[in-house]
Amino acid sequence: MPSVYIKTYGCQMNERDSEHVAQSLAARGYHLTREEADADVILLNTCSVRDMAEQKALGKMGMLRKLREKRPHLVFGYLGCMAQSRGAELVESGQVDLVVGTQKFHRVADYVDDLLRSKLETRIDDERLSIVDTDEEAGSQNTIREHALREGQTSAFVSIMQGCNMHCTFCIVPSTRGAERSRPISEIVEEVRGLVARGVKEVTLLGQIVNLYGRHEFPKVEGRSPFVQLLEAVHDVPGLERLRFTSPHPIGYRDDLINAFTRLPRLMEHVHLPLQSGSNAILKRMHRAYTREQFLRLVDKLRAAREGIAITTDIIVGFPGETDEDFAATKAMVTEADFDNAFVFRYSPRSETPAAEMAEQVDEQIKDQRNQDLLTIVNEAARRRGQSLVGQTVEVLCEGPSKTNSKRLMGRTSSNKIVVFEGKQNLAGNLFDVHITQANGFSLFGTPAR
Repeated sequence: MPSVYIKTYGCQMNERDSEHVAQSLAARGYHLTREEADADVILLNTCSVRDMAEQKALGKMGMLRKLREKRPHLVFGYLGCMAQSRGAELVESGQVDLVVGTQKFHRVADYVDDLLRSKLETRIDDERLSIVDTDEEAGSQNTIREHALREGQTSAFVSIMQGCNMHCTFCIVPSTRGAERSRPISEIVEEVRGLVARGVKEVTLLGQIVNLYGRHEFPKVEGRSPFVQLLEAVHDVPGLERLRFTSPHPIGYRDDLINAFTRLPRLMEHVHLPLQSGSNAILKRMHRAYTREQFLRLVDKLRAAREGIAITTDIIVGFPGETDEDFAATKAMVTEADFDNAFVFRYSPRSETPAAEMAEQVDEQIKDQRNQDLLTIVNEAARRRGQSLVGQTVEVLCEGPSKTNSKRLMGRTSSNKIVVFEGKQNLAGNLFDVHITQANGFSLFGTPAR
């Protein structure tokens, strides 16, 4: 059977979608390859959150097209968010044969079959078949179920919903992912059971606004939101050791969810809590629906709910209209919140979003300077947090060889910090204690305690 190469850009949702596509192709006998030059089918799963992500995918496809000079039968395809937003124009450019949007990942294997069959039946000088499918599909949130687990894999993502109704003024996701749609709790639990049976010990529940799961489809029960009900059900799956979720919205943290951290021990003590700005004026322009004061109160509640909880965040600098005073408020906010880590992004205008049409767009040089200034604060906080763990013993789930040094192993603490250590390969997949001996940047180094 033909070989398929898949490259993924962007978030964990995209990684999960690519995994589903890979498994659906493998189930039909396709060989998954890590080498572009060996592939008969090359698929790029794309991101549209920032312009740079789109440019990377376009540039990559431009380079890959040279492979067709010697192998004219090659099938090229774009999947995901950029495919959804640009649609047929990607085929019209002559670059690709296949464009599949965010609600049709489960159709990819069928389309690849059709395209390869067409190429075998068509002379080189004949018109090529192309397929574009960016239509909405009812029930698409229930289709991302397949998992292409590698040998020894102990952590897995589980998609619980698609779409977003928040309409932040900088964000293209509601356009590319559609309105919120959630899967039934019973189906999600059954998927987790299957993963645990295959050796998975840690599951991360995925959604664009994951903690608002089910708010349109399912009722509250005894004051508990559908998301908390889901956490409880997954938490009780026999054999599951760790439970996480991403990416939440601050307004989705009601008391029932905060209390879940006090009573669900397998719910890990790490929260990724996107702030975006520390200025109330900018938060209002972003349509974020909370103030800096409300956000700080939430941080305090989370830290009171679980000792040692780690809080990470996302921040955008250079949003339209951001003044020096607004940026100063963000810096002060980051210092006060004392995040374990933060992902800092320069604002990138996205077409068809309100922010792209706003006056007072910030100069790129100013964005760059603010980005560097904020990273200095973030990096110092992360260094201090890491250094505080030196000399302590922490529980780690070993994921396998380190990505930067295959002779070492790596794992994650319950607070989602990376730990690198010496050890035998048979430690992969196990939970055990590691004594931390050194902190370097965002990584910890240690020695297994057993």
